[in-house]
Formats: sequence, structure tokens, C-alpha cells
Amino acid sequence: MICPGSLAPQWQDELSQKFHLRFEILTNDRIESAVTGNIFAEMPLLIVRLDKLSRNQDLQAKLAQTDWDLVVCDEAHKMSASFFGGEIKSDLMRRLVKEDLLKFDGKPLFPERQASTIEYELSDLEAVLYKRVTEYVREEFNRADALENEGRKGNVGFALTILQRRLASSPEAIYQSLLRRQERLQKRLREEEALRRGSNAIIEFRQILDLEDLEDDLEDIPGEEREATEQEVVDLATALRTITELQTEIKLLQELEQLTLRVRRSGKDKKWEELSNLLQNDAEMFHAQGHRRKLLIFTEHRDTLNYLTDRIRTLLGRNEAVVTIHGAMGREERRKAQEAFTQDIDVQVLIATDAAGEGINLQRAHLMVNYDLPWNPNRLEQRFGRIHRIGQTEVCHLWNLVAKGTREGEVYLALFKKIEAEQKALGGKVFDVLGKAIAGTELRELLIEAIRYDDQPEVRDRLNQVVHDKLDQQRLRELLEERALARDSMDIAKVQQIREEMERAEARRLQPHFIASFLLKAFTQLGGTLRQRQPQRYEISHVPAVIRNRGRQIGVGEPLLLRYERICFEKDLISISGKPLAAFICSGHSLLDATIDLTLERHRDLLKQGTILVDENDSSEGTRALVYLEHSIQDARTNLNGSRRLVSRRMQYVEICPHPPTPSPNLGEGEQLELHLSPRMGEGTGVKVQNAQVTHLTSITVR
Repeated sequence: MICPGSLAPQWQDELSQKFHLRFEILTNDRIESAVTGNIFAEMPLLIVRLDKLSRNQDLQAKLAQTDWDLVVCDEAHKMSASFFGGEIKSDLMRRLVKEDLLKFDGKPLFPERQASTIEYELSDLEAVLYKRVTEYVREEFNRADALENEGRKGNVGFALTILQRRLASSPEAIYQSLLRRQERLQKRLREEEALRRGSNAIIEFRQILDLEDLEDDLEDIPGEEREATEQEVVDLATALRTITELQTEIKLLQELEQLTLRVRRSGKDKKWEELSNLLQNDAEMFHAQGHRRKLLIFTEHRDTLNYLTDRIRTLLGRNEAVVTIHGAMGREERRKAQEAFTQDIDVQVLIATDAAGEGINLQRAHLMVNYDLPWNPNRLEQRFGRIHRIGQTEVCHLWNLVAKGTREGEVYLALFKKIEAEQKALGGKVFDVLGKAIAGTELRELLIEAIRYDDQPEVRDRLNQVVHDKLDQQRLRELLEERALARDSMDIAKVQQIREEMERAEARRLQPHFIASFLLKAFTQLGGTLRQRQPQRYEISHVPAVIRNRGRQIGVGEPLLLRYERICFEKDLISISGKPLAAFICSGHSLLDATIDLTLERHRDLLKQGTILVDENDSSEGTRALVYLEHSIQDARTNLNGSRRLVSRRMQYVEICPHPPTPSPNLGEGEQLELHLSPRMGEGTGVKVQNAQVTHLTSITVR
């Protein structure tokens, strides 16, 4: 499995949960520990990060030497096709944008999505802070231009863009960033002064990271690594060269820190006021009955996440109403937050950094706010895609908060106004190609140019023209055509064949009413509390500790919650317009697995005794034996208990009579009968097959 690094843990989790396949994520330690020198020959179930494989030719060579039964490439649009004689050769399935995908009944697979921009103006004190920090960033950019070390120059530029983004994020984010940066430089100053060197002595600052293809690298690595990398760079990267320059920068940082502290203490935060107004007064935030709808809020920085968490909990009056996901959280914590947001009726808001920007299913909500705007347009689509997913039944709404009068704010306003204009002609499709229309590096360069030179009218005009050209309607249409990869569509006969195969597979599976019948009774016997809220949809108000503890003991997939707003047993009932999203209870779901395990433990002896079945349609007093046959195939792998893993299992039932039944008129004398049964049976044994009765059985053909 080849995928972006940020999605590797999710693939590992879901392959384990859904298929009980234990894949390993390839790490440098595993590569170095390979006994044969080729790790691919030693790990049969493997997840490889796309960035690790694409930039390591030695790994590519070893992969080419290894035979694989199956290779799956996630995010395959990041890969390139092969060209032969000017013609593209790749066996590609047609790829459609979301808005073009249809169900078998011809209805859209995805609902509409709408984006709107909330403009706000900074308070007077906030405007002063913005001006002073932006001037500092501009001066440091100019100082960095004089550096001869290109790598170090790139580090400084990257650090300055992060500072500018945190300035736009929240007073809390810029305050904590300035404070940490000042403390790290103070520490370096003390080290230099301890060496008793002259004030004009050259200070050597190390290059923190190689910034070649930095943006691509950061997009592929997991969110927690990206956050840690950004933090290290913004704390340490500087263009200064002497102790005197170091002292000057520290003094300036102290002044900016005090100014930021004044803004924090003033209580004036216009951006928060806009979000608060949206939360309290926008009709979309509430159901018709007045209940608050679930809302997803994205921010760029953890300091802002913590700040918003405190303010929203205070606004709503309940701590449990808000959960968070960020890079410092472990996978289990994130899954618990995701499940709580999805299923717990008391959890109304999820605040997340881009650690939740990919690979997480949050279609329980259809409302989203970008509190901060990413400097990469691909992230806008990734974020929106958390709620605009298969199973979403509501129109998805997105609000982008943008500060008027700021350098980067003006670029975003021009961008969003153009998007909104083209959206009327192209619908939500514009989001599918936004990252293609204006690349992350292009947007970043536009924003940096606006910060450094936006006071020059000719620069401002040029920036507006670039945005207009990049999002020209004709160009967007061409990109949509290109993204489709092929113009031919699947013929109706093929569609019908696939539909019939899916219906046969549906009929062969364990039927939902059996699962529902078992769980509804077993769950209540174990102390659980549930009630029906809609036809075949239930609310679980309490999951007993004994079930939750058993889930942890047997290592089930999704973490078990204390309550579930809705559960259902039919796929068609997961998403109902205007109703809460339901957890789908089927084979492999944590709640079902834990309940089965406890029930088996308590009643295993009864199962060994067997039971007596009464046929209401048979008035005779005779008895017959119903034999249960199980055919199973195991492979060499073992599960957590050390027993062999089952890869296939079939069940059959055979009815055996002690006395031959009366011949059935449905089977004529001399007619041959083939029975698709596996057991061997002796002469004179009676076997009931559909409506036919066999009195003298001499042979059975087994297929």
C-alpha cells in the first residue's frame, strides 16, 4: 500500500478493523534491520509513505526486484503517466469530480456544497499590532536576502511566513510564537556571551532543514510531524549574524510581545467576535426545533485551537460540548474524539488543526468554518472533504473568515470573490480543481509578495490579475476536462452487470435482521439502554462498563463510546436527511464484537448442549436431526490468541431422518438426483432436499 504519509496510520487502522490484516508501516529502522538487505522481500503486508518511496532510488530498485501480488496506490493523481510516441499509456479508470458521480438510480452521490466569505475589520489596537509585526517580517525578509547560504535563507523565509500566518490566526497564536522565539534567542545570546566574544563576532546558526521541495514534503508528512517541523523553524531560524544584531532582535521581539499582551488583555478580538456571532445567530447552526447542529472548525495552529476551545466552551456553557484533534494527540485519542463528535449528542463542536485535514470521516456534520486559511489551496479541498463525503445527505456549508485591510487578507478576498463568481457557473466543481488552478507554491509566493510589496500599486494590480487569470472560467473548464482523464463512460450493460453482482453479494451476506434481533436483546441483557427513535434506528443512551471494558480487552477496532446518538443495521438507514448520522452495526463493529464475546462467555455451555426445534408445519410426532456443517480454510497467520486465522468459512445444514419418509411425487421413478452436500451418507438414510423426498439413496454427487 503506497499512500501519503499523513494517511499511513489510517490505512493501517482500517485494514486491521475491516479486514483483520495487520500491515506494518515502513520505517527507517525496519529498512536498516532487513536480514536479506531487501525489506520488501521480508514484509508481505506493507504500507509505504509516498514521499519516502518517491525520493529514495535505492528503495525503488529493491521494490522493482520484488514480486508482489497486489500494489495499491492511494492519491494516485500525484503520480505521472508514461508517454510512448507522444501518447499517454496508463490503464486508468475514468476519474470524475465529486459533483459528476451518480448512484444507480441516477441521483447525485454527493450533495451540493456552498462556500461564503465573512469579512471583518481589525480593531484599532489589532491594526497597530498587525502593522508592527508585518514590518518586522518585511525587514527580516530583506535581511535574509543578503545571506549567501541559500538553505539558511530559505529557513528564514519559511519561519517568517509562519509568523505572519500566526499573526493572522489569533492574538494568542502570535503572542506564544513571539514569546517562544524570544526565549530561544535569549538562550543563544547567553551562550555566546559566555564565550566572551566581541559584539561584532560572527554567530554561526545551523540550517534547520533542507528546504528543497519543502512544500511538497510538508504536504506528504503526517500532521504531527509538520507541526513539530514548523515550530522548530519558527523558533530558531534567523537572518542575524552578530551578537549586536541578536541583542537588537531580542529587544524588538520584547516590544512586540508587550504589544501583543495589550491586545490580549483588551478583550478585543474581532475575528472571534465574528465566529461568536455566527455560532449564536446564523440560522444554519440550528435545527428547526432549535437544537444546535454539529460544527467543524479548522485552525492552522494549536495555540489558536486551545484559545478557541476555551472560548467556545464558555460560550456554550459545557466543557463536553467541544472536542479537539491536533498533531500532539495519539491515534487512539483522535479516534475517540472523532467517534464522540460523530455519535455523542452532547458533543457539538470539533476544533481541529490540519492533523485532521486528511483521511478522517466527519460527514456527521455538514457545517464547517475555516478560522484560519491555509497557504496551500489543496488544503481547502482536503478540509472541505472531511464533511463532503459519501453518506452526506445535507448541503455542505463553509464559512471562511478573512480580515479586510491586511496584506494576505486582500489576496484571499480576491481569490474567494473569484471562486464565488465561478461557482455560479461551475457549481461546487471549482473546489475539485482549485489546487490545480493555483498551486500551493504559487499562492504562497503571491502572499509573500503581498506582505513585502503590497504598498506598491503596480504590485497590487498584478496580484489581482494573476488571481483573475488563474481562476478564469474557461481555464477551470479545461482543468475539469483534464481531470476526468477519459471522455468515454461505462455502457449501460456493464452498469447493469455490476448492479446485479452487487445485489447477489447483498443477498449472500449475513442479513441485517439477524444481527439486529441478536444485538437488541443481548445488549439489554448485559445492562445496556436503548430505544427506537425512528423506524429501525435506535438511540443508545448508555453502554455498560462491562461491554466497554470487554472491547478494550479483545482489541476491537473503533473505541466504544458511552452513548450513541443513533445506530442502525441497514446501510440505507445510515444517512437520513434531517436526522443524525447513525453508526452502522454489522459484523466487525466494536459494539457487536464485544457483545458477542460476552454472550459467548456467559452461555457457552448451553451452546454445547444443543437445542430442540419445533416445525409448526409438521404435525407428526417423529424426531429428526438437523446437522450443522462448517467448512473453513485457515492460513499460516495467527490472531492475538495465537490460533490460526480463518480466511473463509461456509455453513450448511443437513436434516437426517431415522426412518425413510414417503416418496415424493415430485421425483419420478428412475430420475437421477444430484445433491450438493458434503457428508457421506449410508444406504437407507432419508434426506430432505427442497420438495423432494429420497427413500433409497445409493450415491451422492458432491460439488
